[in-house]
Amino acid sequence: MFATTTSKQCQARLGSAFSASARCLSSLKKATPATGPEKIQYFKVYRWDPENPMQAPYLSTYPVDLNTCGPMVLDALIKIKSEQDPTLTFRRSCREGICGSCAMNINGSNTLACLSYIDPKAKTSKIYPLPHMYVLKDLVPDMSNFYEQYKSIEPWLQPSAPKEEGQAEFLQTRENRAKLDGMYECILCACCSTACPSYWWNANTYLGPAVLMQAYRWMQDSRDGATAKRMKQLDDPLKLYRCHTIMNCTKVCPKHLNPGKAIANIKKELAGH
Repeated sequence: MFATTTSKQCQARLGSAFSASARCLSSLKKATPATGPEKIQYFKVYRWDPENPMQAPYLSTYPVDLNTCGPMVLDALIKIKSEQDPTLTFRRSCREGICGSCAMNINGSNTLACLSYIDPKAKTSKIYPLPHMYVLKDLVPDMSNFYEQYKSIEPWLQPSAPKEEGQAEFLQTRENRAKLDGMYECILCACCSTACPSYWWNANTYLGPAVLMQAYRWMQDSRDGATAKRMKQLDDPLKLYRCHTIMNCTKVCPKHLNPGKAIANIKKELAGH
């Protein structure tokens, strides 16, 4: 025999379930701590719209309650775009300091918005696009020249001989692999290059810290057979020797790398030849 349930019994059970859910929600609300008084910080953000060329660049000010915002500057920008101004434009992707998309100038220093903590004691924060680059819109710089310079160093493996039959990969010792540490981690965010005064003045000819460090990364790769060609391409008074060891590049790198050291090593190797 199959058990049967009357409609009144079903209604009673549903009512009981709803009552339990309501009690649960009520207890959760009571257990949720109060956020306390608002903790407002003002974010002054650079704005420029190419569709309105007659409007000069300006700063927009947005109040953000830090009690309801994540700890990073990128969290604040996302909150502003979601809740206050959907026209605000900026790049972002990984939120983990890996892609380099959210590079910008925050309170006077180039960094990644996803790695930059909001200073809870500050009353205001100022956010600009990377300096001395053409701006596409708001916080989005034109990276075309930077990527063309990166392409010019041919940043790919150029072995001296093709693979032998059955060879799976080009091997190297642990010691040779260790030579690449401190260079391969570069995420091409351009924080270092756009912090370099020499790059500001000679962006069309000087390759800049990021690209030169990547050039040295391939010069140091034991699997690569084009070192002589790479060195010849770099031996140029404008491509390389515009570096005056100001070291802004090393100071601002969000990955804590040392492009200045890599550039100095290129100069040393060229001098030795």
